Amino acid sequence: MQPVRKAVITAAGLGTRFLPATKSIPKEMLPVVDRPAIQYVVEEAVQAGLNDILIITGRNKRAVEDHFDRNFELEHYLEASGKHALLKEVQFASDLADIHYVRQRDPLGLGHAVSVARHHVGNEPFAVLLADDLMVDDAKLLRSMIGILERTDSSVVAIQEVTPEEISSYGCVEPESIDADGVVDIRRIVEKPAREVAPSNLAVIGRYVFTPEIFDMLDHIEPGTGGELQLTDAIALLLGEQKVFGLPCEGGRYDVGQKLDFLRANIELALDREDLGPELAASMREIMQRRGIA
Repeated sequence: MQPVRKAVITAAGLGTRFLPATKSIPKEMLPVVDRPAIQYVVEEAVQAGLNDILIITGRNKRAVEDHFDRNFELEHYLEASGKHALLKEVQFASDLADIHYVRQRDPLGLGHAVSVARHHVGNEPFAVLLADDLMVDDAKLLRSMIGILERTDSSVVAIQEVTPEEISSYGCVEPESIDADGVVDIRRIVEKPAREVAPSNLAVIGRYVFTPEIFDMLDHIEPGTGGELQLTDAIALLLGEQKVFGLPCEGGRYDVGQKLDFLRANIELALDREDLGPELAASMREIMQRRGIA
């Protein structure tokens, strides 16, 4: 198996949960503290050694491309104004990686979004990162998933325990076995099962590392509700050809496509900052005391 060199980041969704804010601003560009959410995902890929990045975009996503491009007028202004720290931050974003873009012309589901990456990826293993899922773990989970694929020649999905009420919002895996390191040998996978028939409480979350055979599986799945192609269905077919493993997420995940997790991410990451944390913590204590919250 070739080493994993490429990452595909899916960023074509409409962001309807954040309307009206996302009417004209891509949801991936909503700030988490002072960086757009998608920059955290790109940085994670780079930390894992993936410097060839393809971002799957859609209509009205030009701001994503502009963010990772050079802005000579802004850089000149910051240089002339002596704002060197800000200049460094701006240039950091544009120098992160070799970033490419392709548009998903129609919103036909995550499986379809991944399938449009086929020409760029070629016959290589690759990672898929969902832009809504922020993993603040110094890329530990993604690096471990890459390591499993390179040792086993098998695809790997990230999994997380969720409540029975939540499982119907996720793909769900049934374990065949679990080794001493917690790695799950997956028996089967189903898309968004009702809690009554879910095979486990292990949900598939937004990190995947695939062998290139996943593209052949995507060619053979049937559209579901709304004509969408589900990535979970392709993984189910892949299980008929080769092993697929699940690696548990041990923390640091924020689903910033959900309002509550978006707020949590902003608060917790700001609290971690030396320049913001102490004052924010004091403000939160004052607010909670004023509102009578224990």
